[in-house]
Amino acid sequence: MSVAFLFVMPIGFLQALDAFGAPVLILAGAGAGICSSVIPYICDQLAMSRLPRASFAFLLALLPATATIIGVIVLRQIPNAVEVIGVLFVMVGVAVHKPPRP
Repeated sequence: MSVAFLFVMPIGFLQALDAFGAPVLILAGAGAGICSSVIPYICDQLAMSRLPRASFAFLLALLPATATIIGVIVLRQIPNAVEVIGVLFVMVGVAVHKPPRP
């Protein structure tokens, strides 16, 4: 996140100067960053350390479907048939992948 911040900050810094005077906007931006990146990353790390490998892989296989459902509900982005097929291919690919035996 820090590296991404350093690369992206120069691009929009001048446009964002007005927002630095509004504490509500700063808190909203920080909240969006925490909710969209930090919390999911921590949850992934905790799940990976506590769940069996097969269960974690199953949850990863469901991730594209849950993201699509959230996109439909929250953002009202209705996927077309090709996008739905793409989501299904990703899910099947993650579900059937087996790591090579050592």
